[in-house]
Amino acid sequence: MHWRVAAPLGLGKPNALLNALYQRACADERLSLTLFTALSLTRPDAGDGLQARFLKPFLSRHFGDDYVDLDYALDMCRGRLPGNVRVHEFYLQSGAYLRADSVQREYISQNYTHVARDLVARDINLVVQLVAVRASGDGVRVSLGSNPDVTLDLLDRLDAAGRPRPMLVAVAHPDMPFTGGGAEVPASMFDLLLREETPQPCLFALPREPVDDTEYAIGIHASGLVRDGGTLQIGIGSLSDALVQALTLRQRENDRYRAMHAALDAGGESRALAQSLGGLSPFEFGLYGASEMVMDGFMQLHRAGILGRRAYDDMALEQAVADGRVASPLPPHAADALHEAGVLPDRIDEKQMARLKRFGLLPFEAQLQADDVMCPDGRRLPRRLDTSDARVVWSRMLEGRTLRDGRYLRGAFFLGSHDFYAWLRALDGEDWHGLDMTRVSDVNQLYGGREKLDALQRRHARFFNICMMATPLGAVVSDALEDGRVVSGVGGQYNFVAMAHALDDGRSALMLRSTRTAHGRLHANIRWNYGHTTIPRHLRDLVITEYGIADLRGRSDEECVRAMLAISDARFLDGLVAEAKAAGKLPRDFIVPDAWRRNTPERLRDALRPFHAEGLLPTFPLGCDFTEVEQRLLPALGWLRDHAEGWGNRLRLLRAVLAPGKAVAGEAEALQRMGFMQGGGIGERLQRRLLQTALRRSGRDQASRPG
Repeated sequence: MHWRVAAPLGLGKPNALLNALYQRACADERLSLTLFTALSLTRPDAGDGLQARFLKPFLSRHFGDDYVDLDYALDMCRGRLPGNVRVHEFYLQSGAYLRADSVQREYISQNYTHVARDLVARDINLVVQLVAVRASGDGVRVSLGSNPDVTLDLLDRLDAAGRPRPMLVAVAHPDMPFTGGGAEVPASMFDLLLREETPQPCLFALPREPVDDTEYAIGIHASGLVRDGGTLQIGIGSLSDALVQALTLRQRENDRYRAMHAALDAGGESRALAQSLGGLSPFEFGLYGASEMVMDGFMQLHRAGILGRRAYDDMALEQAVADGRVASPLPPHAADALHEAGVLPDRIDEKQMARLKRFGLLPFEAQLQADDVMCPDGRRLPRRLDTSDARVVWSRMLEGRTLRDGRYLRGAFFLGSHDFYAWLRALDGEDWHGLDMTRVSDVNQLYGGREKLDALQRRHARFFNICMMATPLGAVVSDALEDGRVVSGVGGQYNFVAMAHALDDGRSALMLRSTRTAHGRLHANIRWNYGHTTIPRHLRDLVITEYGIADLRGRSDEECVRAMLAISDARFLDGLVAEAKAAGKLPRDFIVPDAWRRNTPERLRDALRPFHAEGLLPTFPLGCDFTEVEQRLLPALGWLRDHAEGWGNRLRLLRAVLAPGKAVAGEAEALQRMGFMQGGGIGERLQRRLLQTALRRSGRDQASRPG
């Protein structure tokens, strides 16, 4: 027997059911199990030493002691999958499997939108999915919850190809938010709908990450590219959180936000791009979200009143709104504008009645009669609107009505914090209807027969994605290392880059830190060349580092090189310039401008110092999952990590341990949180001394820095 199983990426996996299937295969070698999925989430390994002392209590509190990890994912990390089990993932938990050879061999590189297409040829015979259920007067309502992304496309493609329908098994989770739009499906879609008899553990929640000066600088630069009334796509992680916080400051603290831009952008290049592509003013019309992933940042943008532009699935209505001919609530004489725009037809029939009710242009209780439309308040509206007198009557009814069934956010899957899941569960009314979780083919591309409407809804789109490295010629590395080992996967990044080029007013913006530290050494993330590429240079567009924005679209190679060097770290400029000259991409007499020499971390810290002091750039802008004591411990543990790499750092660490300095405020509470009491063996005493040193040294460093 061969089980060929498909399961959603991320949150949509029924862990207990998958574990049962996996353990059954492990126990019977006559069975074979092949699993197609992505992003198999597992709790972080607590490790040992100081890391374990910090993580074990946090993981217990954050995930719960009864959380069910995916057994196959744990065995993948350990290299222990049995021979009769294969797991193919198209997107990996970032960096988790770099040394897992079998995972690297079984990885499938594909765009997110191609997953359903490629699964058709794999003879899938079982689909399993975590769902949300609600009781209603008509029975049970079912929502695909976090993951309508691939399942619906797969079923449609199998049917179109004449392939047999796989068995579909849903597992209801009591905490899974019930999302609407494309995610709500008939219960009859599933062959089995299972419910656990015992209380299930909580949903996997991502701990929110701290944001540093580098990330804030990138977010501030990026935020000026966003146009009021436009469209936004963002990913996950601290860079995205920094962008969200910058957009929030643009809305709520505009004077200080503009001051931040000026402090970071001495030459005015970023502000010039903001003037031509985006803006620095608060949002009047708001943004529409069209993002494969929905996460905490969209929650904050909605709460801040920024994620507020509604998109309507009706070409005439959407065009009228885009042109400014129609606004909600509807003004006086609205019928003339609506009729001229084609929203109101010449004659009302049953189909048009349903359409007008859907968008709030008629009350739900209105009834169609021989010559009139009867409203519930007794008013009669003429069925024909091809005369000005008829439109006057309609205008009296329409004045002040609010348009309905507009979407402020479309996504294919969601993943985030406990607070984010609680927000989703609490959505109701138009806030609930305005979030459309739907298939990935509806979000990540323009194909499917409604290209004109999609392009109109996604007007002035800004697709922000994160990458690892870039070249001065505009190629980008996001998913794998030079030797081909996969860090994560391309996911939907290529989709959004290509879509930005397909849209007349769309732009792709790839964000990266200009440097990284590995094994105690500083490395440049802007490299002349690299042995792997995710986004080819012919799709180059906008690249953002902490030092500014490079606009590469339609530029010559020399122009691209100059733009990328202008946002590179000053410590690596001379080497990059030498390589560019050797390749003939810069003239031999080129001299690095003095302004580029000021691209240093010290200048960033000085520029952002006053805004930290005002509390505008918090370490955890979207909320924090750590206690106050744990937040004091995080910099200390980071200081230890940085000083444990490389012999030079280790020698400095030894000197610091021998002379740790004076105790700092909160030190006793931090030691107690880490389980250190007086006494103990030599190993425990050494760990205690290391932590004391880190608390004192990192505290001193923090005192000399902003925030």
